[in-house]
Amino acid sequence: MSNRPILIRANELHAKLNDPNLAIVDGSWHLPNANRDPFFEYTSGHIEGAHFFDIDEIADRSSGLPHTLPTNEHFANCVGAMGISNSDEIVVYDAAGMFSAARVWWMLKSYGAQNVRVLDGGLPAWKSAGFAVTDKKPSPNRVEFVAQLNKDQTVPLPQMREFVKAGESQILDARGAGRFFGQEAEPRAGTRSGHMPGATNVPFSTLLNDDGTFKSNEELSVLFSNQGLDLSAPTIATCGSGVTAAIILLALELIGKTDARLYDGSWAEWGSLSDTPVEID
Repeated sequence: MSNRPILIRANELHAKLNDPNLAIVDGSWHLPNANRDPFFEYTSGHIEGAHFFDIDEIADRSSGLPHTLPTNEHFANCVGAMGISNSDEIVVYDAAGMFSAARVWWMLKSYGAQNVRVLDGGLPAWKSAGFAVTDKKPSPNRVEFVAQLNKDQTVPLPQMREFVKAGESQILDARGAGRFFGQEAEPRAGTRSGHMPGATNVPFSTLLNDDGTFKSNEELSVLFSNQGLDLSAPTIATCGSGVTAAIILLALELIGKTDARLYDGSWAEWGSLSDTPVEID
C-alpha cells in the first residue's frame, strides 16, 4: 500500500474492485487544442465500474468560463446519479496519467466527499500493470449525495484582485513557462499572454515523473523549497482554467499543506479581462 493515502496504486485498486463501497471515476479532460474526445475514449475502454465525470457538464454553464464550479444542487444531482454517496471510497483517474483527475479529486472533496483518492499514474499505469479495460458502462442506482461547497477551498475574482494587489499571498501558476512568461499564445482566443504580478511559475509537469506518477514527497518538498515556498503562508494555485492548478494542490497536500486554495476562474478569466494587471517577464 502507498504511504501516501491520497494516492492509490493500480494493483491496490485492482484488489478493491469488488468492494461495494468503492466508486471509480474517470475524470479525463483535454485542452481544446488537443483534438481529443474524453467521453469517446471512455466509452472505448475504461476501468471496470468507472463512471465518466464530465467537468464541462458538472459546471456552471452560465458563467461564460470553462468548467467553473456548479451549484450545490447540480453537483449533488450529477454525482448522486452515478450512485456515489459522500461516504464512499472514491478513486479518480484520467487517461493522461495525471492531468484532470486532480481537478475532480478537488471538486469532490470540496463538495463534501469524505474519502477521495487518485490513481497514481492514471489509466496508463493501470494498463501498464496488465489490468483490463472494458467498454461496458455501469448502470448505477441513484443515491443521495449531499453537496455543500466549502468556499474556503476556492478564490473568486474580487478576492483574487485584492490578493494580487496586496502581494501577500503566494500565487503558484501551473501553466508551462512559455505561457507564463508570455512567449506562447494561450489556447483560448481573446486571452492575453503572461501572468499575474507576483506569481511563481510551478509547471504541473515538474511535479510528476515521466510516467505521470507523482514525484516522492522528498522531491516535492525540495521543488517547492527551491521556489521559495513558505508552507505556513497563504497559498493560491492557478492555471489556464482551474484544472492543472489542482495538481499543485494535491502535491502540496502530499507534503502536509492542506489549506491552499484554487482560483477557479484562473487565466481563462484573468487573462480575458482588460483591467487585470498582467506581466510577461
